[in-house]
Amino acid sequence: MQAVAIGWQLYVLTGSALDLGLVGLVQFVPTFVLTLPAGQLADRFDRRRVVGVCQLVETSGAVTFALGSLGGWLTKESMFAIVAVVGAARAVEQPSVNALMSSLVPAGLIPRASALAASAQQSAQIVGPALGGLLYAVGPHVAYATAASLFLAAAVASALIPVVARPRPREPITLESIFSGIAFIQRSSVLVGTMSLDLFAVLLGGATALLPIYARDILGTGPWGLGLLRSAPAVGALSMSLVLARFPMERRVGRTLFRAVIAFGLATLVFALSRRLVLSLAALAVLGASDVVSVVIRFSLVQIRTPEAMRGRVNAVRSLFTGTSNHLGELESGVTAALFGIVPAVVIGGLGTIAVAVLWMALFPDLWRLRTYDAVTGDNALAAARRVT
Repeated sequence: MQAVAIGWQLYVLTGSALDLGLVGLVQFVPTFVLTLPAGQLADRFDRRRVVGVCQLVETSGAVTFALGSLGGWLTKESMFAIVAVVGAARAVEQPSVNALMSSLVPAGLIPRASALAASAQQSAQIVGPALGGLLYAVGPHVAYATAASLFLAAAVASALIPVVARPRPREPITLESIFSGIAFIQRSSVLVGTMSLDLFAVLLGGATALLPIYARDILGTGPWGLGLLRSAPAVGALSMSLVLARFPMERRVGRTLFRAVIAFGLATLVFALSRRLVLSLAALAVLGASDVVSVVIRFSLVQIRTPEAMRGRVNAVRSLFTGTSNHLGELESGVTAALFGIVPAVVIGGLGTIAVAVLWMALFPDLWRLRTYDAVTGDNALAAARRVT
């Protein structure tokens, strides 16, 4: 809801595609600076409390947006400042959120649990944008106030998660320990290939920052249409995640990952060239379905191949790659749209995504040939972790 409200309000305020892209930049900076230290927090403190505190900060950001909209004092600069604060909270939150699952679920069930978690998230992303568009039509402060109440509910829910992990030792925080997650990942070409594929594919293929322009200027709809467009990928993702929860991927994991990324790029091309709302929604649904396949594979690989003592730091690196690709992808879309036009920018992104997938097949043959999630487990995983801590 908040993303829809921010995108529409900022575009109404400035009419600039570049400003929509800058929303990604102001979120990228705190993500880049804070994510690796946040991995230390996840491995040394109660992850539930870290998540809860961050969600309270996000609540404050939504409240500020609501008050600013109601009072009429929001400017482009103040919106960017609030987005930066919320982005900082999310950067600190994500490693702890991602590491929580492996504390609650046995390793053998992580792929299925990842699909179920994705279905819950996608359900929210279906309802949220559509509801955000409708509430924005009533008043932007209504959309923001509703988002604030839900952020607060999330903070309470985080506090109610039962304690399952044993207390972790709190060694001195050093540069070596901060970067130990990177060192662990560097030992596995599969993990390096997986994370870098996500970084570059999403960096080039993300067109969500331009949805307000597509909704108003190309498809001729209002905030309700923007809500539908933002919900469409989640509809496809939810459908696919439910299938994956029932029939988890267990064979030819690597080839499935690359095929999903190529499908993502093709769906982006169809959306770029569409002039009909129904076709655009269908393309975005396929985009979301293919994306959730790669998300489940990537998340499961990281969780299964990482020992408990390292999960916070390794998930911090994963969050850094994911956050970087999402936020810089928005900036890339805004810049290319300003230089070449809206439709060419999205076409370039779709073609770039496909090109990256083909190139990565050659650069990371181990990932292409990967059959199952399992690799280093048990005592071997612990030994691998000790070598980099």
